[in-house]
Amino acid sequence: MTIRLYDTSARQIRDFAPIKPGCVSIYLCGATVQAAPHIGHIRSGLNFDIMRRWFEYRGYEVTFVRNVTDIDDKIIAKAADQGRPWWAIGYANERAFDDGYTALGCLPPTYEPRATGHVPEMIEMMRGLIERGHAYAADGNVYFDVRSFPEYLQLSNQELDNLRQPEGEGETGKRDRRDFALWKAVKPGEPSWETPWGRGRPGWHLECSAMAHKYLGEAFDVHGGGLDLIFPHHENEIAQAKAFGDDFAKYWVHNAWVTLSGEKMSKSLGNSVLVSEMVKHWRPIVLRYYLGTPHYRSMIEYSEEALREAESAFARIEGFVQRVTELTGKTVEPTAEVPPAFAEAMDDDLGVPQALAVVHTTVRQGNSALAADDKDAAVARLAEVRAMLGVLGLDPLDERWTGEGADRGEDLHGVVDSLVRLVLDQRESARARKDWATADAIRDQLSQAGLVIEDSPQGPRWTLGPR
Repeated sequence: MTIRLYDTSARQIRDFAPIKPGCVSIYLCGATVQAAPHIGHIRSGLNFDIMRRWFEYRGYEVTFVRNVTDIDDKIIAKAADQGRPWWAIGYANERAFDDGYTALGCLPPTYEPRATGHVPEMIEMMRGLIERGHAYAADGNVYFDVRSFPEYLQLSNQELDNLRQPEGEGETGKRDRRDFALWKAVKPGEPSWETPWGRGRPGWHLECSAMAHKYLGEAFDVHGGGLDLIFPHHENEIAQAKAFGDDFAKYWVHNAWVTLSGEKMSKSLGNSVLVSEMVKHWRPIVLRYYLGTPHYRSMIEYSEEALREAESAFARIEGFVQRVTELTGKTVEPTAEVPPAFAEAMDDDLGVPQALAVVHTTVRQGNSALAADDKDAAVARLAEVRAMLGVLGLDPLDERWTGEGADRGEDLHGVVDSLVRLVLDQRESARARKDWATADAIRDQLSQAGLVIEDSPQGPRWTLGPR
């Protein structure tokens, strides 16, 4: 068994070999909390949640760090526009991100550090970079000298002489305009922290290098994030960390975007779909299926039609789980091991689409066993399906989707179920007295309301039809 991952730095799929046997360390660039999350933000969290789950299934002990950038230019600008403290803007949106991750079934990170809580670590890193000749102070700013680091731009495969990086507002005293800020000098009305080079606030790139060093040490296994972070963020992280003396990340893994009309989903383009709104209209487990089942390196073009297709596909899986559970009258526990074809797909750069094909094949086999009244075979297939869905975070019988932490949509499902049962009881009474016209009329009305009614040996069952 060897897990293989596409490493952006190598531009190829590589065999995964952990730095410490039996352990995996992952650092994921998390939320910059200037606004509430759209589904493109949450996709990254979902992709790396599945990675983490697969490593854990394969027996690794995983340390998963996902940071929060709680201070940056946009947060400060929004605070000024709204007349609110910068930390109030950040905290409200941080909670919105947490709600989004939780709603879509992401496991909580091992550690979730905030940038503003790690200024001492940033000062230590800047001091070391200045001592080693890789950084310099000017006008209260501290800059990284890109020409001092020969490996700069190897991740993004660019040439320094072709790079044009204009100076930011207030970033004065640069030796080279392509040098980037580790620390930004204080401006009137902005939050600031004291350093040996004057008061100011962190540069975005320095935050992650310092936090990764603190929580994962000088070297760790996987650094993750969206494609848009390769340059400048991840390129600058590498320069800072390696110039400081760290080996830093062994593998670089990047997820693709959610697009709308071919463009990356973003707040600035006005084409974002907020998670808080999406969960009002779609079951969170369906949203997880939609965002988590394409390959992490494939773009997702958002559309209502694609979401409806995902809803229908997941309904076929969920319907099988429900039918076998009702047949047995008890919960069928997942098997200890997933089918070999599923494992082979997941080992190959987290091939979720191929793994999902195994899930659907197993569901079809289970449905055939039900049709043939082969209860044992149906139960065996359900155990396999639950094992596979558990790895993907999509097991409808998992307490995340059924227990106290279930979303409000699940609560409403119970309310709707009670109301539909009353109508179905009326239909059953009509059938019992052979009033077929009334029974058919009730079924037609439920169908027009978007419900699919299935008559089973255990009684009538309803599901939501395609939207």
